[in-house]
Amino acid sequence: MIVLFAPSEGKRPGGDAPSLTPDSLIFPNLYEKRFEVISQYEQLIKEGDYPQLNELFGLKDEKEFVRYKTSFDTAPTMKAIERYDGVAYDYLAYGQLSCPEQAYIDKNVILFSNLFGPISAGDFIPDYKLKQGSAVGSMAPEKFYKKYFTDPLDLLIGEREVLDLRAGFYDKFYTRKSSAMTLKFLKDGKVVSHWAKAYRGIVLKALAKNQIDSLKDFKGMNIDGLSIIEIVETEKKNEIIYAIG
Repeated sequence: MIVLFAPSEGKRPGGDAPSLTPDSLIFPNLYEKRFEVISQYEQLIKEGDYPQLNELFGLKDEKEFVRYKTSFDTAPTMKAIERYDGVAYDYLAYGQLSCPEQAYIDKNVILFSNLFGPISAGDFIPDYKLKQGSAVGSMAPEKFYKKYFTDPLDLLIGEREVLDLRAGFYDKFYTRKSSAMTLKFLKDGKVVSHWAKAYRGIVLKALAKNQIDSLKDFKGMNIDGLSIIEIVETEKKNEIIYAIG
């Protein structure tokens, strides 16, 4: 089973792995395509002033401007699943998982970076900053990656079932030709938005701990704090609706 997961606006700085190369990411044969986006991004970082970068990337102050000036040719990397630092990743707590649990995530989770496109959780990426939905020069990354990476992703996933834990925006990067299973979280009968990120992290942790490899096993899995209200399975939609609490 493959799990699709969203990135986070927040990133952990630093890293102790070598700088970015084509072999750092899945689809090394398509690195030249990724580099079309990366090179425009690096040009913006190199030539843009603080007001421009503040608008494009949502920097809080000029100290952050300095943080992102290091070229990817020399910047250290770390696993993508460890680089991202947001609500979902806090609740996943990857660093506290056992080696087999981490290996499950590295192998089965595909992330959708606003800059690098579809990557494996175990791929190595440098520190960067790019707001969701921001253009990179003349490019809209989500449209670019959907155009060039949809077919390779379909081949990579093959016949495996897909659990889609992404926020809705990331459908713009990749949409399965056959329906993926999605989740909805309700609190007191109302759909939650911000805290859905936390429960996506909780679900991913439970998948890793239980080494789930099919949607059948996933549906039968107990997750602390969640109870299934309904499972919707039609030609156009596959969704599990959970109640929180």
